[in-house]
Amino acid sequence: MNQSEQAVAALQRLIEQGELRPGSMVSERGLMAATGLGRTPVREAIQRLALNHMLRIHPNKGIEIPAISVEDQLSGLEVRRAVEVLAVGLACRRATEKDIAAIAALKATLAGGFDLHGYSETVRETHALIIQAAHNPYLEALMVPLQTLSRRFWIMHVRDEQAEIAHGKRLHRDILQAILLRDPDGAGAASIALNSYLVEFALSVVSRMAASHS
Repeated sequence: MNQSEQAVAALQRLIEQGELRPGSMVSERGLMAATGLGRTPVREAIQRLALNHMLRIHPNKGIEIPAISVEDQLSGLEVRRAVEVLAVGLACRRATEKDIAAIAALKATLAGGFDLHGYSETVRETHALIIQAAHNPYLEALMVPLQTLSRRFWIMHVRDEQAEIAHGKRLHRDILQAILLRDPDGAGAASIALNSYLVEFALSVVSRMAASHS
């Protein structure tokens, strides 16, 4: 991983975890300090993340960390639904023995207990392994921004952390198990089940917001 890729990964993580606060303005120098990387890789990362709607560049004003609305989340999930079904199907067909071993190990890890941060890191690793096992170089550019923004929304709005983590773990383990069995139909169904959960979660946020204003 070169320094530009390191900067992209670091900024994605800071955005996902809310350490770069939604709606805030930041500077290039501030992002250099946050990542510990130099001007050139950070500048390249900013340009790449802006293309994926994870940052907005305002000339002479700074860099905005966009807020994500329920509408944004639902729009992203529409695209993510289709792309992830493709990804898990390819992973079932193309995973190497090395990929399968890594997926089996991660499925076992998902049986353990997690706090919110540990769970989000493990989910990121889960999706990275699926992308790797699909062996299509275009999938990462499509999937990672959608997944990062989706996780940020979930992290921002989760209330009963352990109940939601337990539910999410089951859904991710079902996807990994289907890939281990090289079952494209089962993996696709499990991926859709995860997406449906995230849609339901987003709609529950709408209901909660409406209740708080009534």
